[in-house]
Amino acid sequence: MSSAPRDELVAQLEPLVRETVHEVGFELEELDIRQAGRRRLVRVVVDSDDGIGLDEIAKVSRSVSATLDAHDAILASAYTLEVTSPGIDRPLTHPRHWRRNRLRLVKVRPLEGAEYVGRVGPADEHDTGGVVLLVDGELRTVAYREMAKAAVEVEFRQPAAEDLIKLDRCQGTDASKEESK
Repeated sequence: MSSAPRDELVAQLEPLVRETVHEVGFELEELDIRQAGRRRLVRVVVDSDDGIGLDEIAKVSRSVSATLDAHDAILASAYTLEVTSPGIDRPLTHPRHWRRNRLRLVKVRPLEGAEYVGRVGPADEHDTGGVVLLVDGELRTVAYREMAKAAVEVEFRQPAAEDLIKLDRCQGTDASKEESK
């Protein structure tokens, strides 16, 4: 069995797996490799703007498996492949996460100040930008760099129509322009 450190394995396989996942039409969110007894557990988390269903997971799984088999010298041992989509509790860490969760309720822990809950509006595409949140009935632009953590909150009710209308009105704007309103 190879004694290559886990981080080294991920560094070697990540570009190959990312390219394979991209060719199938999805984005690689995470690649993790862990020792599980005599085998390695290769965990691949994928997503897309339109979400991902079981048929797509199976398609990605077949493609990634073929890639790993073609580069079996890197893993140098038997492996179990797990392909999944991100869970609802995944932290929102990239602009694409915010874009994909538009109109969802999120809990934000800012770098400074108290936690708050808001509904996601327009989000900038760049890491240096931010997102418009509807917090307590008011639109607020929050820079990505000002958030320590953010995650989607599970909702059991439909959002208030007036909240959706407010966010819909600022749909055509980007978050950096919304701040000046």
